[in-house]
Amino acid sequence: MEPPRLSRAALAGLAPALRPAVDPRDLRARVVHFGLGAFHRAHQAVYTEHAAARSGEPWGIAAVAPRSAETARALRAQDCLYSLAELRPEGEVRRVVGSVVAALAMGPDAGAVDALLADPDVTVVTLTVTEKGYHRSPATGGLDLTAAPVAADLAAPPDGPLTTVVGRLAAGLAARTRADAPPLTVVSCDNMADNGAVLGRVVRDFVRASAWPDRETVLERLASAVSFPATVVDRIVPATGEGDLAAARAALGVRDALPVSGEPYRQWVLEDSFAAPRPRWETDGALFVPDVAPYQLTKLRLLNGSHSLLAHLGLAAGHGTVADAMATGWGETAVRALCAEVAPTLPAGGPDPAGYAGDLVVRFRNPAMRHLLRQIGSDASLKITERWLPALRALRARGTATPVLELALAAWAYGTRPGGPALPDPAAGALAACWDRAGRPADTVRALLCRVGAADLAEDTALTGAVADRLPALRAGRVEF
Repeated sequence: MEPPRLSRAALAGLAPALRPAVDPRDLRARVVHFGLGAFHRAHQAVYTEHAAARSGEPWGIAAVAPRSAETARALRAQDCLYSLAELRPEGEVRRVVGSVVAALAMGPDAGAVDALLADPDVTVVTLTVTEKGYHRSPATGGLDLTAAPVAADLAAPPDGPLTTVVGRLAAGLAARTRADAPPLTVVSCDNMADNGAVLGRVVRDFVRASAWPDRETVLERLASAVSFPATVVDRIVPATGEGDLAAARAALGVRDALPVSGEPYRQWVLEDSFAAPRPRWETDGALFVPDVAPYQLTKLRLLNGSHSLLAHLGLAAGHGTVADAMATGWGETAVRALCAEVAPTLPAGGPDPAGYAGDLVVRFRNPAMRHLLRQIGSDASLKITERWLPALRALRARGTATPVLELALAAWAYGTRPGGPALPDPAAGALAACWDRAGRPADTVRALLCRVGAADLAEDTALTGAVADRLPALRAGRVEF
């Protein structure tokens, strides 16, 4: 017989160490979260559960899936419960998480989502929708009004369907301001520099471009009653596979269709500029600071930058996971060399770059983690513009050598070729087309850089030549420093 499905009724049969830190029946939806993915369930949901347990306040999360109605249905079938495995080198530690109290699909449940955004009891909205969910223009950094989904949302009738998170959020915030509901804080948890300002800008751009007759009033109210603090989130969360489903069943004795796993390390740094009540995340180690920029840039350029470097080098060399790449003769060298090269571009006040690099080596080597390089390498046309290119510009403006970033760009460029690893990327077709043009390899590199909004770097002939010179070794499966 199959074991029963994970549910609130099944919790009583679990060992106390496996149960949630707080009784989910004691919580109510006071946080709305867009992005029902594994990272949120292994990160912010854990901080919120612990904050509720330690404060006695009923902070529950209504999680909204922007695209996958099936994920929302699967979570509802489990009373919004799921298990989290902490993957330690000595073995996993698993526990059920109970902070999510509602699971909605943004399209089918649009009315319920809007009602929550207007609910005075909801004072925090968080997002993990990845860089592409913001629909930013590479040229301006604001909302790309020419993007088909954005244009469709702007053209939709007042009660029509909205398919972008930016559109849904803007409409919900507008309804909240019209109802004169209490202030609200909207917290981006995506890996972008100055993510709070980015989110605030694209939301305001949507309102400004809308046909709403009261859009100027809405913008004024947003300025006074809604804050968009910057944040830094950090925890490596591998994609869930069949082995995770079996491990969850073995540990719990029940079926969990949506288990997640993560490394032992987690971090959350938040700008202390909240406009409304929030969970006491600091009771679980979250750090509230006046300026997150030193932490944000350290994380983006060292951790995320190293991750992307390992992903593209590792895929070129035929490896599958971060741990596989770290087991090579070049893995640790790649991480430490990138961190050392990029360190001069980081502001003061953040973690020590050399110590941070050492911590990354330990984290990336964790044998219990199976973090797929394909997962990290996806959407690279968006990721590298945040993780590599700003540091590259800063270093080259100073006349500083950039051999590791040149190798990184070469590995990324090599992966975009027709017949490459076919990583998911919104610009995949356009990037592959850059290889069809006749010309020197440096011309291909130049075209690729232009396609990701880096025309300035494309004009740097020394850079494009150096990147092109790295391609033959990668084509032969060699990683050379």
